Parts: sequence; structure tokens; C-alpha cells
Amino acid sequence: MLQFEELRLKLAGMEDDLNELSDALGMSQMEREVEELEQRAMAPNFWDNMEAAQKVTHRVNQLHIKIDGYNKLKALFADTMALIELADEMEDLSMLEECAAGVTEVEETIEKERLSTLLTGQYDANNAILTFHAGAGGTEAQDWASMLYRMYTHWAESRGFSYDILDYQDGDEAGIKSASIVIKGENAYGYMKSEAGIHRLVRVSPFDASGRRHTSFAAVEVIPELDEDVTVEIRPEDIKMEVFRSSGAGGQHVNKTSSAVRLIHIPTGIVVSCQTERSQFQNRDYCMRMLTAKLIEIKEREHLARIEDIKGSQAQIAWGSQIRSYVFMPYTMVKDHRTSHETGNVNAVMDGELDGFINAYLQAKANNALGSAVSAE
Repeated sequence: MLQFEELRLKLAGMEDDLNELSDALGMSQMEREVEELEQRAMAPNFWDNMEAAQKVTHRVNQLHIKIDGYNKLKALFADTMALIELADEMEDLSMLEECAAGVTEVEETIEKERLSTLLTGQYDANNAILTFHAGAGGTEAQDWASMLYRMYTHWAESRGFSYDILDYQDGDEAGIKSASIVIKGENAYGYMKSEAGIHRLVRVSPFDASGRRHTSFAAVEVIPELDEDVTVEIRPEDIKMEVFRSSGAGGQHVNKTSSAVRLIHIPTGIVVSCQTERSQFQNRDYCMRMLTAKLIEIKEREHLARIEDIKGSQAQIAWGSQIRSYVFMPYTMVKDHRTSHETGNVNAVMDGELDGFINAYLQAKANNALGSAVSAE
């Protein structure tokens, strides 16, 4: 039947993409590495060095996740092709919708896996720490910051990632003044690094009785969650520590005691906070890891040789520095000003549908890197 033949041809056209994806992922190399590491794990003295052994098992688990993901995609391709051929042979149009859905799933999964091959940064595989800051404008900006918080937590949940609240400071009347979360999942930082910057909102304010249109700004910082063994030299006299009582919407995840910690790095003005661990010591320890990650991220972004050279300058949370605009009125549109990717479905974006923006950013970065390499030749 014509309908099934069209689906079969469309799916067959993806077979080359599937094979190219295997090469891009380095499937053969990963399988060899797993075999070598598993052989090492069988050695009698493997667990004598607990730290080294844990790193090996963590690496094996990461590789298995990638290998299993590709093998599931291959199985989905084969099962969908078999279903189409069976439905065509039986001339059963009631199976057409299921077959079409299978083809779409294969296509989307190939694109998702292909995108993951662009995540080659040193920390791309790590968890991501997101910090939200309301801009000037009081309640308006604080409400906008909470909307972004909701958007990113929904994105995390839609991908099967989890998140923990690290810090949460309520707004004066609504929303949040600031908050930090850690999104946990494979390549979380690789995906989320595209979201760092100033986000602009245009809407009719629900807090304005006159129904006037308002423009609000909020900043999103994104850093990788680093392993505890990653350190930089930070002088004790360069750190100011403040202790305060935990508060906010963290519920059971936030301890309502005076164990919350805020660290201020005096030379740069960088501020980090954590209030979710059980003790002041644990909160301070996590703050130091956040501070380390921020200093490393700035150092690498600005190509500095020394941590001491960091000035800690930040873009103003205001007009002219935004990476993306979200317009609710007089029309609906979300537009990324770096890639020009846009959509009119602003509600879907606010519910966490961000993959189009993330994909466009990563593809643009890959194209720029390729262009630079070609120019250098």
C-alpha cells in the first residue's frame, strides 16, 4: 500500500544516518574501552585504591549508557521497519498511525543522539548548576525569575533528569529574588550552557491594575558541578563567609536552621549560596565547589592564565545585553538573538520545550568552530 511504502522509504533513508551516528559516537572505541576497563576491574587488587576504582566504575557506567542508547535506537529502527512491512503485507490501515509514530521517534532520536556528539567540552557530561537572579524592577522581575525557574525545572523533568534546590530566596511580594538548582543527568551542563545570559520578558503585567505592558529582565548563570578533586588555589583571606537562616520554597529540601552559607569572593565579587545540606560545614563545602566552578568557567571563557586575573565583571541585567526575548504581548514569540532561532508558541517554551533553542546554539557553535579550523588551515 502506498502509505506504508512512503513510510518504509522514509525510514530506509535514515539507515545511513544511523551508520554515520555510530562513527560519530565512536561506538567501536567505546566498546573496546569498556572491555579494557572491565578486565582491569577483575584484577585482585582493583579495590585497593578506592578512589581510582570508583572512577573506573563511573566511566564504565557512562560508556554503557551511551552504548545502550545507540543499541536501543538500532532496535527501534529494526522493530519499526518490521512493523511497517507487516502492516503493508496485511494491508491493515489501522496500524498506519503506530507505524508513523515509530518513524518519527527514530528520526527524533537520531537527531538527539547526533546533537550529543557536539558535546565535547571538558565538563559537558557533568551536572549543571543554574542560578537565577531577578533584574531591576521589583515584583515584575522577581516574578519573571520564578517563571524561568519553572521553565528549566520542567525541561529537566521532560528529559528524565532530576534537580535539587541549593538556594531559594523569595521575592518581596511574588516570585524569587534569586535561586540555585543543580540539574542532574548525562550531559546536563553540555545542554544547559547555552542558557547562560540575560533573558527579557515583554507582557501585560498581572501586577499592574492599569493593564500596561512591562519589560522585565532576569539573569541565568550556568556552571558545571565539579568533582570534589577539582580544585583551584583560593586564598582564605579572599573569602568572606556569611551564615543565615534558610528560607524559601524548598520545603523539606531546605533546612530551616541557621546553617545556610553564603560565600563572597572579595577580588571578583562573586557570590555563592547553599542552604540545602544538613550542616553549616556541608553547605560551606558545596559553596566552595560552586565558587571553584565559577572561577574556572570565567578563567577559561576569558582565556586567562591565572585565577588572580579574573575581574568578575558581569553584564548588566537590562536592555541591550539579553540573549533571548520572550514576548507575550502584542504578539507571541520567543527569539534567541544569538542564533535567530524563534517560535511563536511561547506557552510551550515556558513549559520547558527548549530543545530547538539548545540545538540551534550547539549547531552554531560547532559551525563556528569548523569555520575557524578551516580558516586556520
